[in-house]
Amino acid sequence: MAKLDGLTIFVPFAVPGDIVDVEVYKRKHGYAEANLLAVRKPSPDRVVPPCGHFGVCGGCKWQMLDYSKQLAYKQKQVEDNFKHLGKFEFPELMPIIGAEKQYYYRNKLEYTFSTMRWLSYDDLRRYEDGEFYEQRCLGFHVPGMFDKVLDIEHCWLQAAPSNDIRLFCREYALTHNLAFYNPREQKGLLRNIIIRTASTGDLMLVMVITDLNEKTRDMMQAIADRFPEITSLVYVVNTKMNDAIFDLPFHLFKGQDFIMEEMEGLQFKVGPKSFYQTNSTQAYNLYKVARDFADIHPDDVVYDLFTGTGTIANFVARRAKRVVGIEYVDTAVEDAKINSAQNHIDNTEFVAGDMAKIFTDSFIKEHGKPDVIISDPPRAGMHPNVIEQLLKLEVPRIVYVSCNPATQARDLTLLNEKYKVTAVQPVDMFPHTHHVENVVKLQLRG
Repeated sequence: MAKLDGLTIFVPFAVPGDIVDVEVYKRKHGYAEANLLAVRKPSPDRVVPPCGHFGVCGGCKWQMLDYSKQLAYKQKQVEDNFKHLGKFEFPELMPIIGAEKQYYYRNKLEYTFSTMRWLSYDDLRRYEDGEFYEQRCLGFHVPGMFDKVLDIEHCWLQAAPSNDIRLFCREYALTHNLAFYNPREQKGLLRNIIIRTASTGDLMLVMVITDLNEKTRDMMQAIADRFPEITSLVYVVNTKMNDAIFDLPFHLFKGQDFIMEEMEGLQFKVGPKSFYQTNSTQAYNLYKVARDFADIHPDDVVYDLFTGTGTIANFVARRAKRVVGIEYVDTAVEDAKINSAQNHIDNTEFVAGDMAKIFTDSFIKEHGKPDVIISDPPRAGMHPNVIEQLLKLEVPRIVYVSCNPATQARDLTLLNEKYKVTAVQPVDMFPHTHHVENVVKLQLRG
């Protein structure tokens, strides 16, 4: 953010302390938005981004900022949200837990096949000069453009062999003239690939195609032959006009239809539809904080709201008398039950349903009053009905895990009527982005 003659100007990819040239492309009452043209004098906090796609790709928008400063700004983001959006007292924030791995930390990436490759200015000039360019590509959607895809040469987000798999898929498809998908014409054979890795060494590749035929079978066999480390090769046929695939059946081509993730001796089954925190290492740190804040005793009944595939529920079960997980997605609940069974955990119970509708007095009566509640809601935060029930229950401790400090501050303000914030721990799950996770401990007022 810059200020010029009283006008606030938002400049993406600039660093506080930079002296820059900018081009304003949008101006409204009181503020403007601008593109960064040149850095005349770099900030001491500016670093050289390692990624050749930086600035065009939609991810890693903070690569130009020193990582220690990224952590400082994320910590400040939590504090500012609590100060300006919340109306409650809170203690000094604990120092943010930074990521040991700042690159190659994601365990899941999705790439798109397209005939509408994003062209740089140099590409456009060569095109205007009559040079041939390859329109088919495999990469990420350019922000704000559903039909433009940036061809990715090297991504710094996922460890090997992720880049090699993507490059092989692209080259195979080009060499064998397989049709890349055209989003405007809704035509093409190849739509997406999804790569999932695990700390156990397991590796899943999901192929999204519009038809299972000889060409796609040959391609999947070629991938399996080239990368024997792929332990799960799955495909889904999507002929719809949108990219949503979770309502479609997934089919196994080779290996198992899942990969296994491990955390503190626990094994978690991750299928092609399963949700699992995309930064496995930092997820472990996040869950340890939540478990410590929960201060669970052997006779405690724990409720895990928005439990997903039951990762937190199973993670804390060994310290509790019983854990009840609630989740909206039926398939996630089934995964949670499987995860408990394969880890020989017999004190968990998982219930599927809309949290705002089923978290009622009758639910509490049926499943028992909790002593501790852990809540990890989506970015929108908790529904007012859930807040109301929490205030009614008056459990001794609540642990609130959030990926959005703004909605967390709103909910904490509502809970402030009966609960006091006693600890705040930010965690950096996604280096080089503005996103930050935050864990808050609440104790019932005496």
